[in-house]
Amino acid sequence: MVTAGDFKNGVTFEMDGKVYSIIEFQHVKPGKGAAFVRTKIRDVINGSVTEKTFSPTDKYPTAYIERKDMEYSYSDGGLYYFMDQETYDMVPVDAANLSDNFKFVKENMVCKILSYKGNVFGVEPPTFVTLQVTKTDPGFAGNTATNATKPATVETGAEIKVPLFIDEGEMINIDTRTGEYLSRA
Repeated sequence: MVTAGDFKNGVTFEMDGKVYSIIEFQHVKPGKGAAFVRTKIRDVINGSVTEKTFSPTDKYPTAYIERKDMEYSYSDGGLYYFMDQETYDMVPVDAANLSDNFKFVKENMVCKILSYKGNVFGVEPPTFVTLQVTKTDPGFAGNTATNATKPATVETGAEIKVPLFIDEGEMINIDTRTGEYLSRA
């Protein structure tokens, strides 16, 4: 059990049959009246964010989110299959549970599978990936005054902006959180 007075960023708890994670919290002690805890909470399963106030004595059961490293194997229709690296079991994940940054993941990459009570609700791809540029226009030297970019397609099919000096076939590092080019590999 966790009390609202003990809320910290990242704490997960169960309320009204849903799992929430604390994004922001503030203990408020007004000059008149009882103290309260003002929070911003995220529904862990569907990602919606709401603001709510709690009494510091409110108690909620702690929710344990399991994060497990699994290797992405293949996709079949709307299902993506991940292999548990310890038991070699295949775990199917619905495409609806994948985040937008999953477009940077290729086969055999290790991702974190997020589950609550055995139900998978999310997939976290690696923070940084190295991918090959499969299609981009040639860049021309000397036609810019600042750091200009051009669109490029990487081997997973995702499109990102890269500097003009990047050519087809080059390996580049990408930050999956922002989808930005970092450097040549």
